[in-house]
Amino acid sequence: MTGGQDEPGVRHDPQRDPIGATPEPNTESTEAAEHAAPDYGTAQAQGWPGSARPVPPEQSAPTPTGEAAPWGGHPGTWPPQANPQSGPYPVASPPQGNPVVSGPQQVPPGASGPYGVGGNPSGPYPAPAGQQPYPAPGYPPPPQPHPGQQPVPPQQDPTGQDLSSAQLLRQSKRPPQSGWRRVLYLASGKTINPGESPADVHRRELIGRINQPLQGCYKIAMLSLKGGVGKTTTTATLGSTFASLRGDRIIAVDANPDRGTLGQKIPVETTATVRHLLRDVQRIRKYSDVRSYTSQGPSRLEVLASEQDPAVSEAFSESDYRTTVDLLEHFYNVVLTDCGTGLMHSAMKGVLDVADSLVIVSPSSVDGARSASATLDWLDAHGYGELVARSVAVINSVRPGSGKVDVDKLAAHFGARCRSVSRIPFDSHLEEGAEVDLDQLAAPTRLALLELAATVADDFPYAAGRQHQG
Repeated sequence: MTGGQDEPGVRHDPQRDPIGATPEPNTESTEAAEHAAPDYGTAQAQGWPGSARPVPPEQSAPTPTGEAAPWGGHPGTWPPQANPQSGPYPVASPPQGNPVVSGPQQVPPGASGPYGVGGNPSGPYPAPAGQQPYPAPGYPPPPQPHPGQQPVPPQQDPTGQDLSSAQLLRQSKRPPQSGWRRVLYLASGKTINPGESPADVHRRELIGRINQPLQGCYKIAMLSLKGGVGKTTTTATLGSTFASLRGDRIIAVDANPDRGTLGQKIPVETTATVRHLLRDVQRIRKYSDVRSYTSQGPSRLEVLASEQDPAVSEAFSESDYRTTVDLLEHFYNVVLTDCGTGLMHSAMKGVLDVADSLVIVSPSSVDGARSASATLDWLDAHGYGELVARSVAVINSVRPGSGKVDVDKLAAHFGARCRSVSRIPFDSHLEEGAEVDLDQLAAPTRLALLELAATVADDFPYAAGRQHQG
């Protein structure tokens, strides 16, 4: 047989035949190909995953040269109308009336597009402005609201209730803290809970007022013209109450130009005084530096003691106090100042100029009440009337009984001039004059101190506004 002629009954393979002759059609092969499964490779190559049919030539549309088709196929093809029964994965048809763009829309960074700020479409069909993007192929469209029904915005609870713990958890009664309720609660193995007593509720409300938010540093000046009325003891107990209940830092400063006794109300941790602090003020940069000059009691109250050496005759001046407070307000939230008995010494002007409130301490006696009232008169006469109006008067019982003095009339007198009046009952632990321990106080005294601290703390929210105006 000569080259170039076909041998009868033999088909030529184009890959094997170097001449490249066109083979004769094979009828049997053609009929088998018609009944065989469609070519998945051809369908996927044309850009339709899961489609089992090739794209007919009449459904193809030209695409600009070099630009990829938006459906991921080859340039020059148009997506056919998908048949849901053509493969195992149904293909969603593009919505009518929305042209298919070539290539994904690119939104500049920071610009607002139909898919959010800086977002690009996740599918081949961009949504018009103000509408949600169309679902990706193979996913059902989002449910549409009924006619006349307002659509619910995404991530919004239609019931209007939040998912806070107060809404989701069952609210149980608080366990009692005192009285027969507490005894019954503990004796029953905490299975019988009669709830809080009115006294427990009142105490919890006072603690909530004491823990009011405080911006910046709140400065309290403790005043009294008469000695022996319990001013220093009131400073220590009030500061200890604040320090034991609040989480911030509380400090009490002994601004008595003479030998003050505030440092003796808590355990002594250091012999440093306010004089040593003023000497080293340029080297103090952080809280731990200040802490080396103070002593701290069990309640977390810190005390900056005054000079105890009687040989030191240098007075504590206004400049010294201002320098001390300017330093302490960077590290403490509440500063209590135990002032001396004289209103005319130099440090008193600095104390009053920077104070946010006053606590006027008076005994339940006639002479002590007159001295306290004279203090208010002096403050009004020297331009501190506004400070007096927001001050708190404390009637301190330094003896077991008040004698013949009508304490109610005494409280009414100070209540007409001050913001509030508090009464501290007699307490044997405070009469000792030693270190103050809140756990050793009687229940009425502890409650009275809570009420005093809550009354002072009621002015905390207004202090920031006054400092801003000043």
